[in-house]
Amino acid sequence: MRSPGKAAVPVPPWGLAVAAMLSVQLGSALSLDLIAAVGPAGTAWLRLSLGALILLAMVRPPLRSVRRRDVPTLLALGVATGLMSIAFLAAIEHIPLGTAVAIEFLGPLTVAGVRSHNRRALIWPAVAFAGVVLLTQPWSSGFDPVGTGFAVLAAVAWGTYIVLTQRIGDRFTGIGTLSLTVPVAAVTAAVVGVPQAAGHLSPGILAAAAGLAVLLPVLPFALEMLALRRMTPTAFGTLMALEPGFGVLLGLLVLRQQPSAIQVAGILMVILAGAAAQRGGRRPRPHEELEQCSPA
Repeated sequence: MRSPGKAAVPVPPWGLAVAAMLSVQLGSALSLDLIAAVGPAGTAWLRLSLGALILLAMVRPPLRSVRRRDVPTLLALGVATGLMSIAFLAAIEHIPLGTAVAIEFLGPLTVAGVRSHNRRALIWPAVAFAGVVLLTQPWSSGFDPVGTGFAVLAAVAWGTYIVLTQRIGDRFTGIGTLSLTVPVAAVTAAVVGVPQAAGHLSPGILAAAAGLAVLLPVLPFALEMLALRRMTPTAFGTLMALEPGFGVLLGLLVLRQQPSAIQVAGILMVILAGAAAQRGGRRPRPHEELEQCSPA
């Protein structure tokens, strides 16, 4: 029992952000066994469906606040989320986790560069792209065009997700948005996921999918919200640029994916570009603090 005179030691906000990133990448790494059982689309469908149920149990969707003009954007945001999840899981079925995360990270980096008021900011997506070239090594025999293509599709979906989130950010923020869009994402994933998973479902698979749904999107989003209450948006965005590095770390520890020296250099270039783009960017509205969150 804690002494009344001793206060609990608060977790630093950077610790919450790091925990969120680790949860995302651990959930991705652990998804490979489920992917082998029900396929990437089946995994996305199960994870998003159970995640939607958890979110709906946590918060009531703000349906009364939804206006007719909000509906197309909310639906598009849900579809983008579903496609992002399917594409990313399909990518890590073919290429290392860290490589897939780095390629996917090109989506938000490109959006940040294009929307920046400083044209020099466009250099950072170019630096990140050069890093991705070092990572994928398209000149080598080990280059996987299928996995790379899926990761690029995930990057496009993530960039679209950010643009749409900003568009409705004045109307809905935080977990309220997720309670509206994750169910749509689950339905989107169901189109391909249900046929892919049919005949392979079991209590064990459903339990594994429920655990993965907690790791992503429920737990990281909650941790990110707590971190953002105590960090500036720029500091948070800069810290989130470490995510490709955490992808490499979890790929090494969980999946035994050993990057080469040239691939490590590529990852470092992506991290540098992400950090520089955030520090040079401008986020004029509070809701944009959440734009880096990814429910993939």
